[in-house]
Amino acid sequence: METATMMCKTAMLMLIFIVTPSNASMNMQTYIVHMDRTKMTTTTSDRWYESVIESVNELLDQEDHESGKPKLVHVYKTAISGFAAKLSTKQVESLKRLNGFISATPDEMLALHTTHSPQFRGLERGKGLWSGSNLESDVIIGVVDSGIWPEHVRFNDIGMSPVPSKWKGECEEGTKFSKSNCNKKLIGARAFFEGYEAAVGKINETEDYRSARDAEGHGTHTASTAAGNLAYASIFGLAKGLAGGVRYTSRIAVYKKCWSQGCASSDILAAIDQAIADGVDVLSLSLGGSAKPYHSDPIAIGAFQAIKNGIFVSCSAGNSGPSSSTVSNTAPWIMTVGASYLDRSFEAIVELGDRQIFEGSSLYVGKALKQLPLFYGNTIGDLRAAFCIDGSLKKNLVKGKIVICQRGITSRTEKGEVVKLAGGAGMLLINSVNEGEELFADAHVLPASALGAIAGKAIKAYLNSTNKPTASITFKGTVYGKLAPLMAAFSSRGPNHVGLDLLKPDVTAPGMNILAAWPPSTSPTELKSDKRTVLFNIASGTSMSCPHVSGLLHFLNQCTKIGPRPLSNRHL
Repeated sequence: METATMMCKTAMLMLIFIVTPSNASMNMQTYIVHMDRTKMTTTTSDRWYESVIESVNELLDQEDHESGKPKLVHVYKTAISGFAAKLSTKQVESLKRLNGFISATPDEMLALHTTHSPQFRGLERGKGLWSGSNLESDVIIGVVDSGIWPEHVRFNDIGMSPVPSKWKGECEEGTKFSKSNCNKKLIGARAFFEGYEAAVGKINETEDYRSARDAEGHGTHTASTAAGNLAYASIFGLAKGLAGGVRYTSRIAVYKKCWSQGCASSDILAAIDQAIADGVDVLSLSLGGSAKPYHSDPIAIGAFQAIKNGIFVSCSAGNSGPSSSTVSNTAPWIMTVGASYLDRSFEAIVELGDRQIFEGSSLYVGKALKQLPLFYGNTIGDLRAAFCIDGSLKKNLVKGKIVICQRGITSRTEKGEVVKLAGGAGMLLINSVNEGEELFADAHVLPASALGAIAGKAIKAYLNSTNKPTASITFKGTVYGKLAPLMAAFSSRGPNHVGLDLLKPDVTAPGMNILAAWPPSTSPTELKSDKRTVLFNIASGTSMSCPHVSGLLHFLNQCTKIGPRPLSNRHL
């Protein structure tokens, strides 16, 4: 007990930022400033940060005569690329104009918490599977995905031992990716694009990196879920806590094989082949297509060779549920992972003009919307407007109103973008019967709430009952204690039509509204019009559940003292 207490106290000391008193004027505050190292204009980061402060000083002389001079407090070289500085709010605004700026976060006193995914799975630091004896750091998890953002704090190597001698891989250089981007945590990075380029032409380097660097966010998210370091995390102040990969002490090897238009199966197989040669212990693949006979499935073929070499393989089941026989990656030697809920939600309460109240979901954190008029395209016979398709909403009909959008056809966040461009004040995103009560938490660009099919039906009935329908939206933030685990509707189902005698998926893991690392170059919605930057993002899918199991597989081997083949074949 005393040891656990000491570990907690030590962790707290490591995580708490110290706010140093100052004689500066009252409007000065310490900010942690995150910069994009790829925009560095000097030979060293120290000199670059000094030049940034000098630039702020120049702007200060021109525009701000009330605040004190900005003062550099810390320079960060590993945890993040950036610095801490004493700044006024006006100076922060000036800093935002500089090339390379990502974000400025006010300094605060922190206490040790946990982001909820590990806690929900019963993982507690210093105990059980997260005890020191189980967290030996020579396990190498190979992540076959869209790449990685190597500078992220979740992938620093502070306190890690040398790279294990069994590792035979390397850190390949490419667009904005050099050997120095790898370290004792991220020990290898490769990119596979030959099959992709043969099919669609050369990669457009204005849209993607022809290297292991992640331009999409998916790979960074999954890698940090499997093996990301412990780090304080949140998005817009929601889901605050200490985020830790399932096996947070493991090494990471990245194999990028997905690009802007998809993933060539030939490249996927090449990535698996290389990972086997490099010496990974676990392979995590959050990808797949329709299920096919094992002998003609490149993933099944590659995974079979991996298993023969003592490597565990976990794959996502797919996001084509709730229809039956939609599960992919069905080979018996693959651990196929479905997706389920955590007991955490992000509530956005909708109240109609007749006092009916519905619980929705959203990552929007702005002010509540008071009772405003409602608009629904279907009431005027416009099906495109009902789905909020680009160009379907007329400003004279939706300006200042809360627009009801049916899910489907386009992405959930894209619908919000369409509403915002048309002058709408907010959005109610309603499910169909097929989507049921599944509520995604999205980083919408305007006040919005996602609602289930039951609420959607009631809202449509309300629209028909009055000539002046109204609604309000109130944002409650992070809420814990929901009933869980429950299967996500999108999670692909069996039966396994490739082999009816084999039950698939094998297991389920958290895959709904999962917080994990995110590239600062990619907005939380991935919309081009969205200029927000985040270091962590919420995402959903069996892609998110798969790395949870990838991190656990080697734990299970340690506990049962069995190899990957018996562990997987127990499902036969």
